Amino acid sequence: MPNLDIYIDGPSKDEMNDLFDQNISGFTFNPTLFKSLGVSDYLGHSQKIQKLSNGLPISLEVIGDNYEDMIVQGRKLASLGDNVFVKIPITFTSGDSTLDVIRTLSMEGINLNITAIFTFAQIKEILPTIKNTNTIISVFAGRLYDIGLDAKVMMQEMSSYIHENSQCNLLWASPRMHYDAITAEICNCDIITMTNSMYNKMSLLGKAPEKYSIETVKMFFNDAQASGYKL
Repeated sequence: MPNLDIYIDGPSKDEMNDLFDQNISGFTFNPTLFKSLGVSDYLGHSQKIQKLSNGLPISLEVIGDNYEDMIVQGRKLASLGDNVFVKIPITFTSGDSTLDVIRTLSMEGINLNITAIFTFAQIKEILPTIKNTNTIISVFAGRLYDIGLDAKVMMQEMSSYIHENSQCNLLWASPRMHYDAITAEICNCDIITMTNSMYNKMSLLGKAPEKYSIETVKMFFNDAQASGYKL
């Protein structure tokens, strides 16, 4: 996408190595993705993938749930490399704002990725603090669709507000299909995250529907033949 950076969400080390010759602009991770990858040493794995990132932006998330822990962990993750963006959830698990964490780390010049954002109000609360930084604002558009909200309309409004009032970058998070990259670009988002398997489907964009129809028919027929089904 000409005006949209694609970050791969939660790739394995092998997938990271395979992606460098492709149109990838960065990587994102969180504790849930680390768990799915079977990671046992959080900091050790963070160090390994930072080295594999080849200088591309890489977002790594704190795992604390109070001000002190997030500050210590944020500094530790930031020290792994200049390309690290420290992910800070928009709230603690209590629902209280992490604005003080964001303010402290931002004042220290640490690159931030504010994650798990769902509302315009959350953006308005933090933007004055980070408006002169390159902070990534991650809005979970896919999950907004999940709960019956029109993420496209919301992202267009958020994008206008963010770009008119800050230097920050808007990220379309948790896409539900690779077509969301087109929607994200229409909304003037700066970044979209997607899994490696979803990214692989980007090559389908522009395929003639008639050709794809025949390929689908052939798939059904070949699978029936290979299974030895009789009817």
